[in-house]
Parts: sequence; structure tokens; C-alpha cells
Amino acid sequence: MKLYIRNMACESCKVIVRDSLEKLKLHPVKVALGEAEIKEEIGEEKKEKLNKMIREAGLEIIESKGSILIEQMRHGIYEYVHSPKPPSVNLSDYLSKKLGYDYNYLSNVFSDVEANTITNYMNSLKVERAKEMLLFEDLTLTEIAEKLHYSNLSHFSAHFKKITGLPPSHFRKLKDKRRKTIQEINSVN
Repeated sequence: MKLYIRNMACESCKVIVRDSLEKLKLHPVKVALGEAEIKEEIGEEKKEKLNKMIREAGLEIIESKGSILIEQMRHGIYEYVHSPKPPSVNLSDYLSKKLGYDYNYLSNVFSDVEANTITNYMNSLKVERAKEMLLFEDLTLTEIAEKLHYSNLSHFSAHFKKITGLPPSHFRKLKDKRRKTIQEINSVN
């Protein structure tokens, strides 16, 4: 049985889901970002217990087709932003191919449900990733711009300043500026 889970964004989320499944004596076959596959079919009672356990970490089981599609789009955008090599296709083609839907349909569904555009969501993820790199990694601004697939440093700096109100170099100096978690981005959008 496959379960879809909202807000999974890192390895620790996968560990939380796997541990919760095992505590309920369920047997995970695969746990990936946004989903978990288990050997058994589970009833509503166990599903509620699992949901209660993972909610403590900001995660949630989702069941409606629309919610599942939104979560798959979020994960596709996350993969696109975090890809180690510059993507060979634009985001619209990437999402269409990955999810098997026309991009206009995906864009309309995302905008209707999230009250935000796919592009704005992607830009939010890129800026949060940039904040993380500025605060926790010893990279130059040029290296960060390259890792985030900006065409040049000035494009990255202008984009970062537009969203945060600060140039990246100034942000790096403000260690008390807290970066947002994926859960916070998803709850705002």
C-alpha cells in the first residue's frame, strides 16, 4: 500500500516516517520524499495513529488526488532546484514529463490550491536554499549562484534582494536571520 505524506523534505523526515511505521508494526518497503510504501493494507485506526505520530514533525498523510498532485509538484520543484547539475530542460517541461500532465493544467491546479504560482514557489525554495548556503556553507556568492543555476552573480543577488530585502552579502552577516523550513514555506503558500 502506498501512503502519500505532505511536507517531507529531507532525510530526517524519511527516518521519522520509517520509525513511526515500524512502531506500529508495519513493514515499510520504501520510504521516499512525499511517500511511503508498506507491505500491508492498513485500516483507518492505524492510519490515524500514524498520522498523529508524524504530525509532531509537521508531516501529514494526504489522500485526495488534488493534494497528492500538489505534493508531487512540490517535490518535483524541490528536485529541480536542488539538482547538482544545471537542468537540461526548463521547469515546465521537467514537471510535465515527471508527472505526465500538461504544464498549463499543473500550473492552474497549483495556483488554485496554493494561491501561489509554481514560479514563485520555486523562487522561494531557491532563496531558502541560498540562505542555508550563506549561513552554513563556506561558499562564495559566485559558487552559490552557480549551484542554484543562476545565469550570473548579479542575477542571483538581484533576485535574493528582491525576495529578502537584503543583498546576499549583508544577509550572510546577519546570523540571527532564521531560514524557513519547507513546512513553513508550504503553510504560507
